[in-house]
Amino acid sequence: PENIRNIAIAAHVDHGKTTLSDNLLAGAGMISQDTAGEQLAMDTKEDEQERGITIDAANVSMTHEYEDTNHLINLIDTPGHVDFGGDVTRAMRAVDGALVVVDAVEGAMPQTETVLRQALREGVKPTLFINKVDRLISELQEGPQEMQERLLSVIADVNELIRGMAENMDDIPEDWTVSVEDGTVGFGSALYKWGVSMPSMQRTGMDFADIMELEQNDERQELHERTPLSDVVLDMVCEHFPNPVDAQPRRVPRIWRGDPESELADTMRMVNEDGEVVFMVTDISMDPHAGEIATGRVFSGTLEKGQELYVSGTAGKNRIQSVGLFMGSEREEVDRVPAGNIASVTGLRDAIAGSTVSSVEMTPFESIEHISEPVITKSVEAQNMDDLPKLIETLQQVAKEDPTIQIEINEDTGEHLISGQGELHLEVITQRIRDNQGIPVITGEPIVVFREQPQEASREVEGQSPNRHNKFYLTVEPMDQDIVDAIQLGEVSMDMPELERREALQEAGMDKDTSQNVEDIHRTNILIDDTKGIQHLNETMELVLEGLQEALDDGPLAAEPVQGS
Repeated sequence: PENIRNIAIAAHVDHGKTTLSDNLLAGAGMISQDTAGEQLAMDTKEDEQERGITIDAANVSMTHEYEDTNHLINLIDTPGHVDFGGDVTRAMRAVDGALVVVDAVEGAMPQTETVLRQALREGVKPTLFINKVDRLISELQEGPQEMQERLLSVIADVNELIRGMAENMDDIPEDWTVSVEDGTVGFGSALYKWGVSMPSMQRTGMDFADIMELEQNDERQELHERTPLSDVVLDMVCEHFPNPVDAQPRRVPRIWRGDPESELADTMRMVNEDGEVVFMVTDISMDPHAGEIATGRVFSGTLEKGQELYVSGTAGKNRIQSVGLFMGSEREEVDRVPAGNIASVTGLRDAIAGSTVSSVEMTPFESIEHISEPVITKSVEAQNMDDLPKLIETLQQVAKEDPTIQIEINEDTGEHLISGQGELHLEVITQRIRDNQGIPVITGEPIVVFREQPQEASREVEGQSPNRHNKFYLTVEPMDQDIVDAIQLGEVSMDMPELERREALQEAGMDKDTSQNVEDIHRTNILIDDTKGIQHLNETMELVLEGLQEALDDGPLAAEPVQGS
């Protein structure tokens, strides 16, 4: 495990992640050097190649020799488009390091900030690679001084983001900001396959003046040969990213709420390959031949074919049919995958993205929190009624593969509503239903899903029971944003022990008495029971909750869901 590195490449859309992945694959001898950068080997689906963007996170395992030791690098290339942010969040659960790529000309963009937040929330260490440096030289014709200033300002922006996010994180032992001197920043051009960092400059004797000269004279091939990008980046990965033995003791308490004194906690911290199997599924994908493939991180034990494992939240056991590692689009079957790796298995039919799979019954890992909610909805219907059962099955499969998609089947109208992060997200899903499943579907116009919220405290409203013997008094008022955020991030929920919930609500700003009277949380709305000493109230409480949930799902203004009340 000391020689394993689990990393994700993350960035704003079109900053060059997949082109960079190509270079790393070529450096590891897995694809040809000549086509690297144009092949986009990690964009394994046809529609990704057509659109020129990454849609699904893709995994690959490669080896790299660093300081005479062979290292195994499990890499996930993640999408940069905001609509597919869910894939980035899920990938971060499986890895220990994130290589953040930034375009030298555009600098840190909104999605750069988002991917950094997703990484740090999962306790994943960032390093920085500034891509497209060739554009500064050839397009903007910048001199050495200007170029240096521009690169330093990009590093400063990224560090400011990291500092702001890492402030509240107590479990980070050292300073996670990136710097050229430490070797946690690399520069280069993924398209022309060259890269440099402080350690590589010291090793090869190249400096920026040499690079500018070669770049201006169009001697890019020589530049690539003298300082190949893959060596610079993979050296940085081996040196600066934590291995599972360093990372798991820090990460396990952050993502698992089980007993820290237990034997299971020990085997996860030690990355013990002989311990009980603990496997966290971060991605589900369909293979036309192998069926459903569950990919995720092995925290302890060793995965082997034929094991019978529990899947959190479901009864009975699932039997593993095959164990493998992803090589981009290909999946290599192996006999066993030990702890500390990213593996892909078939046979876990009950697993969804976020499931905990283990050889003993255990407290599952924390659910993977997707920051964004679905905002765009489309209706989908089958052109031929005969395809309806197949369409429903496919939609259920889509929801299983991508937790950021919501599928709703409206029984009154018979409509199938599919909600996602944006128009592109839904367009890709419907196109895949058409092309991959061969189901001709008709889609409606995309509509934006709104939310309603009370703006001030209401007057008291009286409701009577049918026999007129009982009266209920209700008021509604907007809730503090901090409490709404805490509910959205999963820090407060009705599943928690009452004492923990009270403390979490008080931390978010609710006063002590109110937090003791929380009766129910529905979406981001809380029902407070302020009654005192009333008998038999619990008999009618279910009906009150039912009525309330109905009113909150269809708000009074525009029948949109209510939040924050």
